[in-house]
Amino acid sequence: MVTYAERINSLPPYLFAEVDKAKQQKIKEGVDVIDFGVGDPDTPTPDYVIEELCKAAKDPASHQYPAYSGSNIFRDAAAVWCKNRFGIKLDPATEVITLIGSKEGIAHIPLAFVNPGDYTLCPNPGYTVYATGTSFAGGKPYDMPLLAENGFKPDLSIIPKDVVKKSKMIFINYPNNPTAAVADKSYFKEVVDFGKDNGIVVVHDNAYSEVTYDGYRSPSILEIPGAMDCCIELHSLSKTSNMTGWRIGFAVGNPEIVAGLGKVKMNVDSGAFLAVQMAGITALNRSQAFTDKTNKMYEARRDALCSGLKSMGLNVTPPKATFYVWTPVPQKFTSIEYAKYLLDKAGIVGTPGSGFGKYGEGYIRFSLTSPIERINQAVERMKKL
Repeated sequence: MVTYAERINSLPPYLFAEVDKAKQQKIKEGVDVIDFGVGDPDTPTPDYVIEELCKAAKDPASHQYPAYSGSNIFRDAAAVWCKNRFGIKLDPATEVITLIGSKEGIAHIPLAFVNPGDYTLCPNPGYTVYATGTSFAGGKPYDMPLLAENGFKPDLSIIPKDVVKKSKMIFINYPNNPTAAVADKSYFKEVVDFGKDNGIVVVHDNAYSEVTYDGYRSPSILEIPGAMDCCIELHSLSKTSNMTGWRIGFAVGNPEIVAGLGKVKMNVDSGAFLAVQMAGITALNRSQAFTDKTNKMYEARRDALCSGLKSMGLNVTPPKATFYVWTPVPQKFTSIEYAKYLLDKAGIVGTPGSGFGKYGEGYIRFSLTSPIERINQAVERMKKL
């Protein structure tokens, strides 16, 4: 008889696995499914990145254990990219660490700072790994509601003082998944001041920093004076260079926070494959031209989907960033009911907002990772319902 640990038994079903399970069942039934579920870019990794991987993989030096914190040359490249993109100066040796994708970093960082019974402050709705990583560390996730009236940003002033006192970490994520909201530097300053005043580590998940539209450029929290005292920011090449399956990213920020994450990683993984890091350097060095191209593609898809949803009476706001559209569901449905309705009646996969937390109820998230032809087909199917 196999008995799982309580940390496993207490986990809710992983949202995207459940969505994929429902999608696969429809495909088995012969349904032509249009998938707006998981945010996985549908266009390939650039050829120049693949070519660099192939070259590096043939080098015997790549076949040995990599450095735990990442190769010096990858961390140098990440620091240069941050300087060019945000104007922030980093010491690659102490303020940059390589990640096996930003999800890995998010899951591991609570282990470095959260003791059993400590709180972490987690956005709700939000990426589910913030809470899962907290729970695995024995901590307690505390929900910070992301409400439309607040621009889908947490109101830090309403967090109970006793919770703040017991909190070790706060997660924020702008541009935001799932709401596609953005935050300006004034809000980041509020978060930085909150972290410094209360001795709380600020973790900014900045995976969607480069997926932006209409001339918008998202900032880094490390641009805020004092941020290096309490902040770490996570970046991913998954969205910026279509490298979701490659599992490569990096974290930058306060050297003590970076070192804490590094101590966890040293004991639970052996670093990212050096050939993937070499490919990542090429991706970082050529990221601007690639993102300019892909953002134009996503912007056209956004406009097609939002126009179609508006024509059906849905109250949708075209996002400035991410490749998600976050829209209220029709009033007669819950978010799960509406997602099921779309799949059953139209063969369309959307992600119910409640899957990202209770404050996501009443919304559905559509990913823009399908060709515009499929988006137009989906709109036509929805109009017939």
